[in-house]
Parts: sequence; C-alpha cells; structure tokens
Amino acid sequence: MVEMTYNSTRDDLSIPEYGRTVHQMVSHLKSLADREERNRCATAIVSIMGSIVAQEGDKEDSEKKLWGQLFFMADYDLDVDCPFETPTRESREETPERLIYPGATSRLGHYGAMTRELIEKAKAYEEGEEKAALILTIANLMKRHFLTWNRSTVENTLIREQLKEMSEGQLILPEETELVSSAEILKSKRKTSDALDRWKGKKKKR
Repeated sequence: MVEMTYNSTRDDLSIPEYGRTVHQMVSHLKSLADREERNRCATAIVSIMGSIVAQEGDKEDSEKKLWGQLFFMADYDLDVDCPFETPTRESREETPERLIYPGATSRLGHYGAMTRELIEKAKAYEEGEEKAALILTIANLMKRHFLTWNRSTVENTLIREQLKEMSEGQLILPEETELVSSAEILKSKRKTSDALDRWKGKKKKR
C-alpha cells in the first residue's frame, strides 16, 4: 500500500497563501549549487508568486515585497542577486515607527481640508472688504459642512467661535453678521438627496 502523507505531519508553511508547491520550489532553490541557476530560479519563483497573489501598489513596490517574501520563505538563508536591498531577518523584526496622531484640532476635522486652506489664505489678506467677504464665505461653508454631519440646526455663534479657533484668533466674524439659515441649507440638501434617490431608482429599473 502507498503510504499517505497528511499536511498535519508536514512543516508549517511560512506564507500559506502561496501554497506548498511554491515552498517546495524555494527549498529546491536553496539546494542549487550554481549561482546563475539560483538567480534564474529565484526570478522565476518571484514571477510565479506574483501571478498567484494579486499585488497592490506600483510595480517596483510589488516586486520588492515579493523578493522580501521569497527570502522570508527561505528563512533568509538564500544566496542570490536580489534586485533590491537584500532582505534580512533584522529588517523584518524592526519595530515600526510610532504613528503621529492629529492634534486637538482634529475634533474640527469635519470641516475638511478645503476649509482649512481657505482659512490660511484669508489670514494672509490685508484688512478690508475683500477679506471680510472671504471670511463670510468661509463661515457659510463651515455651516454647510456642519449641517452635513449634524442634521439639525447650528447657532451662528458656534460657527463664529470655531472659525476663530481654527484661524488661531486671526479671523473674526462680526457678531451682527447673518449667515445662511439652517433651514435653507437643509432644504437644499433634501432636494439634492431626493434627486439622487430618484436617479438611483431609475438606474435600478433599467
């Protein structure tokens, strides 16, 4: 009788996504004595790996990742000409750099990058009608953004305070300034939403 071999009795796969056949190819690669033959074999294996698992990002990053995985499956005991910096066990085990999280201003992130860019431009304006008009435009934009995420109403006082905070006290909206009403903004958004729903409904019927 032919003796059956079960995966439970075999060595664990370093990267299961590539399957046992690719790992066996890597073992064969390590056994080759001729360097040129090893290089050809390594290149072929990397090509096969790329066809088995879909790669993301640009071509160079994808190939660099594949070569790193090849060395990992070979337990870094591999003498071939890698087209990138030769991967090492130490480089894989390096602790990644600590992520820098946004500061306290992130609580106003719902106003978007465009609003922040406009605020920075307005801060550079000379005092006058043009700057006042831009401040009013920014305040109305902030109110629209606020109501996008908070479907109720918002006091102009809050917009005035948050504009002052985001501009580090350099943009002041006069207290008597009237902004677009919350009712008008919400009405406009409902019309846009209804139109989009009708358009989606027509697409489904087709």
